[in-house]
Amino acid sequence: MKNKLMLSLCVAGAVTISGCTTVADMAGADTASLNVAATQGFNKTVQEARGNNTLDTSSTTYKRINSVFNRLKPYADQLNQTGTKFEWQLAVLKSDQVNAYVAPGGKVVFYTGIVNKLNLTDAEIAAVMGHEMIHALEEHAKNKIGAQALTDLALGIGLSYAGDGVGQLGAAAAQLGTQVGVGLPYSRSLESRADQGGLLLMAKAGYNPQAAITLWEKMNKLEGAGGTSFLSTHPSNSQRIEAMRKNLPVAQAVYNKR
Repeated sequence: MKNKLMLSLCVAGAVTISGCTTVADMAGADTASLNVAATQGFNKTVQEARGNNTLDTSSTTYKRINSVFNRLKPYADQLNQTGTKFEWQLAVLKSDQVNAYVAPGGKVVFYTGIVNKLNLTDAEIAAVMGHEMIHALEEHAKNKIGAQALTDLALGIGLSYAGDGVGQLGAAAAQLGTQVGVGLPYSRSLESRADQGGLLLMAKAGYNPQAAITLWEKMNKLEGAGGTSFLSTHPSNSQRIEAMRKNLPVAQAVYNKR
């Protein structure tokens, strides 16, 4: 009876993040299991991308993304309170899609389009990377699974949210981005947490957090021109930018102390 009550409350959105993660544990989506599943999905994504020549390991865009990734990793590790060491990995996929996502345990996927189409600076790349890393560190995918447990979506979401444009990237990348709640739209509260935590993370790594504002301004501008895959899972609007502006002074102080 207690478990049923917890599930009902979680789906109704009336419990805390820790409550929903408890539900995820009961659904078999504990931290260790999620990380193993994410690693398998990530490896499949890399293998498939290598096979169809969409895995980027040498372009200037790849080198910039990888450099930011490596610079953020030690600071992300300092924030890890999951009790499980993350094996951070990055895959950069050659695609015009404006998208990026993270899988449990620190498996980050970036599409070259998000950098090239938005003409991102390194600091703006760090804003995206930091945001995604916080999602992983706070186990937001686990929270989503808990919230979806009663709807039978938790461990079998498949490609229903992948949208159009999978194309030559193949099914593996799309499935990794949607399985176990990883690529589904996060709640507004979780997005706000990722925004705020991402500001602090990029600032600790020496990237000016002001870039997070310019990033989302670019996102909003592109959204007006037809939208992006990234925005379909990461809601962006004037209220979001305003919230980041309010959190900016704390992150700016961290950055200025370096």
